[in-house]
Amino acid sequence: MIVDASASTRRHGALAQAKGLLASVFDQAYRQRARLTLLTASGSAPQWQRHGLKASAALQPWLRLLGAGGGTPLLAALEQARQWLLRRAKAYPHEIQRCLVVTDGRLQRWQPVRPLPCPCELVDIETAPVRLGRAAQLANELNAHYQHIEQFKVL
Repeated sequence: MIVDASASTRRHGALAQAKGLLASVFDQAYRQRARLTLLTASGSAPQWQRHGLKASAALQPWLRLLGAGGGTPLLAALEQARQWLLRRAKAYPHEIQRCLVVTDGRLQRWQPVRPLPCPCELVDIETAPVRLGRAAQLANELNAHYQHIEQFKVL
């Protein structure tokens, strides 16, 4: 899971909505006894929060404290996640992988991205009155299933 927590996600309640969505995803992962890897994209560099650990109630305090700020190192986060997923698939070939990307798509610099090596869902949290639609473009480049947070359904 990759969470964009850049400064732009503070606008118009986007991060607050994303936190609600993440709480639901964490709860579902806990009930399914799924393992989660969590990477945040904010500030100057992506930051790993969890590496393939079982979902647990320990995620709730982290979620409450999640704030937004700084730049959007989302492209770097996507590449780090891609490399991690490739290594994980090699180490655990029978494990089913999926990736959830939560972003408003508001990147300062755009570069082409490579698709992730597993099924991917991108949830667009852009809630500004004037929407740029970059998250949909990013989903297309990632070969990800796109949903806006207003229509999000946990798969």
